Amino acid sequence: MPNVWSCFNTFSFTSSSSKLAGNSESHVKHFTTSPHVDLLVNIFSVLTFLNLIHRRMWQQKQVFLLTLSMLITGSFSLSVTVSSTISVSRGQDAILGCYFSHSRQQTYSGLITVSWLARDSNTQPLLICEVRNDSREGLSDCSASRLKHSLSGDPRRADVSLRIRNVALTDNGTYFCKVKLDGSKTSQKATHLYVNAGPEILSLSVLETTSDSAPSRLQCKVEGNPLPKVVWLSASRRKVEDQVETFPSGLYQVTSSVPYLKEEVLTCRAESRLGEAEMTYPPSLNETLIISLTVSGLILLLLAGLTVCCLNNRAPAEASPVDGNTEVDENDTEVQLVYTTVNVTPTCES
Repeated sequence: MPNVWSCFNTFSFTSSSSKLAGNSESHVKHFTTSPHVDLLVNIFSVLTFLNLIHRRMWQQKQVFLLTLSMLITGSFSLSVTVSSTISVSRGQDAILGCYFSHSRQQTYSGLITVSWLARDSNTQPLLICEVRNDSREGLSDCSASRLKHSLSGDPRRADVSLRIRNVALTDNGTYFCKVKLDGSKTSQKATHLYVNAGPEILSLSVLETTSDSAPSRLQCKVEGNPLPKVVWLSASRRKVEDQVETFPSGLYQVTSSVPYLKEEVLTCRAESRLGEAEMTYPPSLNETLIISLTVSGLILLLLAGLTVCCLNNRAPAEASPVDGNTEVDENDTEVQLVYTTVNVTPTCES
C-alpha cells in the first residue's frame, strides 16, 4: 500500500516552494494563515493517523500468523544438559551423563535419535541410536555389554548417557552428545572425559652404540596421565643428574636415558601425583630367580599337558595269548590261561 503521508508531504513541499519563489514575505504569511491551509493540515493529520493505525495492524497480523504457524506445525523447544568433566581411572568404566528435555515430553510420540561424537563435532559418530518415544522395544543394539561404547540410559526417559567400558588413555578427550527430534529439531552439548593413569614403566634396556668413544646408554620409557617425571637413582639411591636426556615420546609417554657402564646398577623411577613406579637394571638376583622359576614352571606344565594328551590318544594294546593257550567261553569272552611252575623237593627216608 503506498504511503499517503509521503505523497502528501512531497506535494506540499513542491507547492510551497513554488509559491515562495514568486511572492513576497507578506504573501507567504497570508498564505499560511488562510483557511485552505488549515484544511490541508487537518487532512494531513487524519491521513498520518490512519497510516499509523495501518502499520500497527500489519505488525499484529504478522505476530498472529507466526503464532498460528507454531501451533499448527507443533514446533517446540529442545535443550540438552551434560556433565562438564568426568574423571575416571584407567581400566574402569566411564559414564558420560547427558539428559534432554522439551516442551512436549509427556505427549511426544515421534522418533528420538541419539548420536555421540568424539574429539570433533563434525566427525562420524561413534554411536548412533534411534527409538520411538512410544515404543516398548528394548535397546539391545545400543546398550549391549559387548560394545565398547553403549547407552547407559533410556532415551524414552530423556537419559542418553554414554558408557565407555574399560577406558584407556586413548579414550581421553572431548565428547559431544547430540539429540534429534522430529527429524529436524536438534541440540548438542560437549563434555570432557579425563582418564587418570598412575606411572607405569614400559621398558628399561641398554642401547648399544657403534662408536667406541660414545658410551652405551640406559633407556627408560614410562607412561601415565598426568605425565610422570623420571628420576634416575644409583646403587646407593642417590640421584643421577649428569647427562640425563628426557623427552616426550608420545601423548602420555616420556623417554629418558643416562650413560651406562657395564656392571653398573641404576634405577629408573617414574613419579606423579597418582603415585610412583620404579625398575632396576640389571635385574636383582631375586627378580632373576623369580623369572627363571616362572619360566621353568610354565615349561613343566606344558610338558605335563603334552604327556597327558599323548596317553589319552594312544589306543589300548590288544592282549596277546600266552603259550598259544586261549579258550573262548560261551559268551565269547577271551580267557587267558596262566601257568606256573611248582618245584617239589623229595625227602629221604631214614
